[in-house]
Amino acid sequence: MQQLLIATTNQHKLEEYRALLGDLPFELVSLRDVGITDDVEETGTTFEANARLKAEAYCERSGRITLADDSGLEIAALNGAPGIYSARYGGVKGAEQLALVLKQLDGRPFYERMARFVCVIAISVPAGPTHIVEAILPGVIEFEPKGAHGFGYDPIFYLLDYGLTMAELPPEEKNRISHRAQAALKARPILLDLTP
Repeated sequence: MQQLLIATTNQHKLEEYRALLGDLPFELVSLRDVGITDDVEETGTTFEANARLKAEAYCERSGRITLADDSGLEIAALNGAPGIYSARYGGVKGAEQLALVLKQLDGRPFYERMARFVCVIAISVPAGPTHIVEAILPGVIEFEPKGAHGFGYDPIFYLLDYGLTMAELPPEEKNRISHRAQAALKARPILLDLTP
């Protein structure tokens, strides 16, 4: 079976992609699975630039069809921050990162807390083109973290249509509606075209 390299060391993200794309005729492998331990520096100024950079670099290093994404949270009241810096925003991680965002929005009413998750997927083919797809999930930043599922900003990302945060959704529902799920859905026909 042909391998598809998922260019991440994030186990949560890898598990999501295995749930989203596991039925395709590919063996999904991670960077660790193929012995790649060095990072590609994300020097782009957009989600698309960073996704493309990673997909093309890891494709060249591995000789495999490579899927990379760059995704993050954009908050209107923070001029789009954390944006492309979502994973390393404020130089803190986990609960501290959520606390930082909530502090920056302190005192702002619900209608001033509009946000969106963005996911751009790049699929790079050895000696071939790089394909790009994008998906956006709108929401609002909650006043406090809620829910035990998901990771990253999921506990403070409130979905108006559901009346819940992403972290309150069951994983199978999140994998149906998330920005990453929507982008993966757009990526599926591209990947199917790449199967022998």
